[in-house]
Formats: sequence, structure tokens, C-alpha cells
Amino acid sequence: MMPHFPVHGAGLGLRRPYLAAFGEAPPVGVDFLEIAPENWLDADARQRRALAHIAERVPLVCHGLLLNLGGVDPLDLAFLRRLKPFLDRHNVRCYGDHLSFCGEAGLLYELLPMPFTTEAVAHLARRIRVVQDLLERRIAVENPSYYCTLANDLTESEFLNAVLVQADCDLLLDLNNLYVNSCNHRYEAGDFLRSLPAKRIAYGHVAGHQRAADGLLIDTHGAAVSRAVWQLLRQAYAHFGVFPTLLERDENLPALGELLVEIEQLRVIQRGLVTPD
Repeated sequence: MMPHFPVHGAGLGLRRPYLAAFGEAPPVGVDFLEIAPENWLDADARQRRALAHIAERVPLVCHGLLLNLGGVDPLDLAFLRRLKPFLDRHNVRCYGDHLSFCGEAGLLYELLPMPFTTEAVAHLARRIRVVQDLLERRIAVENPSYYCTLANDLTESEFLNAVLVQADCDLLLDLNNLYVNSCNHRYEAGDFLRSLPAKRIAYGHVAGHQRAADGLLIDTHGAAVSRAVWQLLRQAYAHFGVFPTLLERDENLPALGELLVEIEQLRVIQRGLVTPD
């Protein structure tokens, strides 16, 4: 029996420069699209109509930026009350955000790391459960990139797994973040992959990164997917079976055709690895 996923195949992050192209006719090979709802809730009428037209023909998922799951400020209930009808109206198949915090006494507009502690697990799980209850749907949390390590009593893998269990939520598995973190914090990415629960994976991300002069890898979403990340994706498929996977690009946006070449590379990998261990 094939596992149930909210979407299938290969997806692409929908950015406004590509809106007209998707409004005319969805390019062949793009099975689903992802948006950040914060960028669309206050869009003008023309953009709202364009999004509604696209959502009628291509499945949508939403990956948020400002939910601030790890923060100490109260959850933004007004935002969640606006978000729920938006998700329902566009038949959004999956919604989630990052396992990080982005605000304290106001939004900071940065995704900042959490300490890997049992206290932080409980804090995140409580807030995720509140969000799920208000939205009346499970959400998918993403393993974020991070560049400093705080006081921890858990490994990153133990932390992530504990949140998924205590919150009873799903996982948006970002392969680029995993690769970047494994290099910067010197752990084996394959071991991390194998520690994750297959049944929690909703879909995945691949994206590009850059290497700083000091060797630090930075998750930029501003370049093509690296060979190492494609290889890590192959490992993930070989272990879990093929799951829906989306290409992210947020900086240095190329012509859409260039991204479609990467989408085809993703589809080739998916077609070649269809059976779990």
C-alpha cells in the first residue's frame, strides 16, 4: 500500500514573478505549488484572483514564516483566525512552519534557533497543539537550518523526534537544511535521516546554499541544488520510499525554464527510486 501524502510528485515554490506563467497554463511536470500565506493574505485583488485561479488547477501547500512556534510571545490568534478561511478557501493540502522562533516582544523577521532541550520540546508541542486545534488540521513543521548551538540536553535528532511525538504533528523534511546543518555542526546526515519516522513525513524540500569564505554553509535558497543535496535526497528516497518533494528558490530568481530543468531532475530521481527498504 502506498503511503498517504497530502500531495504527490514534484513541486515548486510559487513566487510572484512566475504568477503570470502559472496563471496561463501550469507548466508540465509541476505537480503542486507552495506559498507563504503571510505574503498573500493582504495581496491586492488582482493577485488574489490569480492565486484562486491557480489553486483551482494545481494543488497548493502553505509553508509559513511568522508563526513563531518557538517564541515566548502569545501566539497570534488574530492571524490564525484569518489563516483558517484562507487555507480552506484555496483547498490547501498541507500547512506548517519552522521549528524556530522569529519574535520576542514583536516580530524579528529572522528564523532563530531553539535550544535542544526537553523544556523547549514541551513548549513547542504545546503551541503546535494549540495551532492544530484552532486550524482543525495537522500541521507540518520543518527542520530549520541553524548556525549556533545553544545549551542543549538533547541531540538535534532527539529534539526533532520528541517534538513530532509530543505535538502529534507532521514533518516537512528539508534536505538542504539537513545537509547544511550536518556540515556546519559535523554530524552524519545519513544517520540523522535514518532516525526520522517515515510516517510523519508530509513532503520534502530541496534548495541551494552557498559556502562562505570560512567554509560555513549558508542556506540561501539562492542557487541551484547542489550535487550533495541531490545525493542526500536519493538516500532519503531509498530509505523511506519516494515522498513529494518541492524545489525552493527565493533569491537570484532565474527564468522559470531554469527551475523547470531542476524539477525534471527531481522527477528523474523520483522515477528511479520508488520502493522503500
